[in-house]
Amino acid sequence: MIKLNGKVTDTLGFFEGNDPFSLIQMYSSPLYVYNERILRQRCRELTSMCFYPDFAVNYSAKANSSLAILQIARQEGLYADAMSPGEIYLERAAGFPKNKIFFVCNNVSGSEMNYAFFRQILISADSLSQLELFGSMHPGSRVAARLNCGIGTGHHEKVVTAGKKTKFGIDAELVPEMIAILEKYDLKLVGINQHIGSLFLEDSSYIDSVNALLSLAKDFPDLEFIDFGGGFGIPYEKQLDQGRLDLAKLGEKLDLIMYEFVKQYGREISFMIEPGRYVVAEAGVLLGTAHSVKKVGGTKYVGTDLGFNVLARPMLYDSHHDIEVYRKEDIPSWKTEAVTIVGNICESGDIIAKDRQLPEILENDLLGVLDAGAYGYSMSSSYNSRLRPAEVLIRRDGSAILIRKRDILEDLVKSQLSIEL
Repeated sequence: MIKLNGKVTDTLGFFEGNDPFSLIQMYSSPLYVYNERILRQRCRELTSMCFYPDFAVNYSAKANSSLAILQIARQEGLYADAMSPGEIYLERAAGFPKNKIFFVCNNVSGSEMNYAFFRQILISADSLSQLELFGSMHPGSRVAARLNCGIGTGHHEKVVTAGKKTKFGIDAELVPEMIAILEKYDLKLVGINQHIGSLFLEDSSYIDSVNALLSLAKDFPDLEFIDFGGGFGIPYEKQLDQGRLDLAKLGEKLDLIMYEFVKQYGREISFMIEPGRYVVAEAGVLLGTAHSVKKVGGTKYVGTDLGFNVLARPMLYDSHHDIEVYRKEDIPSWKTEAVTIVGNICESGDIIAKDRQLPEILENDLLGVLDAGAYGYSMSSSYNSRLRPAEVLIRRDGSAILIRKRDILEDLVKSQLSIEL
């Protein structure tokens, strides 16, 4: 096997001596591959970024809720947040204790709130109406609230989660009404949280949002914790040597802010962050196969089994993922060329990379889509009745183990009921 442009995975030692073609032969194509060593390294970077003694990292499980990933995150000392009863179920199955799960829900029913409440998992209300609903069902209870301090950021408008054009959080201007609901139902507000958006590599907006949240926190005397949110970015353009988020610098700034706040607040409380992407993105590579090469109207298309049913981010957000090319035979590519990498879904938007400069790709080459550990499998589907791929974990000793089986055709009908005709 030769890697035509394998600088990134070679530098990281991602495959730990495993041959991507052997992995595909064993587990079929496409295939999600995760590296345990890199995953643990990212967890430790986050847990050690601040010196404040009561600082916790809540893993945002929506990024990747595979059971093995959750187990490793728990072992590394991370807490977990959840967006649904399903994520709560998975986190409990992975061994997270109930007091280390935070239900940061959005527009949920009373029954979903009760799923968390009766399992003694703290709930964050995302709106005045959700707070009213919770209070009417469980007066006198502990609760948290998600606030929108008006500062939003993100790599695409669809991932900006604060500011004036988003569905998330209780507008800071409505805090007096929020306090009235708390008093009406004798609710104890023990935590506040926020999330401004996804994939920032400079920390200025994040720090501004932290300061804005803390300015509101002074109005709530019973807080046990404040959750600053996540959104920590990773460099998706590693082949162009894109720089990293400076976690050490961010940690220093947060330490100063946290220590100053507790001095003014009059007692120590807990602080949290809730990254998802930063934990798992770089720990994952999506392998797929080039099945066809053709030209249409001057554009060279490389057709693969990497449809947006497997990786949705490029279709949803025009997101960039670096791509490596692997070839089984020792046949070099003598040129680079602009190609558009497409999948096998019957949609014109089924594009993984558009007009990308890559080594000449031949049929049966493997493509490695980098930084696919976050919002990859968790957003996959069986659209076009395609089978979702397997997931493999490369352990620290180099062994590759299956952590999720590939779908089989019978999975397409297992929940369906036929009718009599």
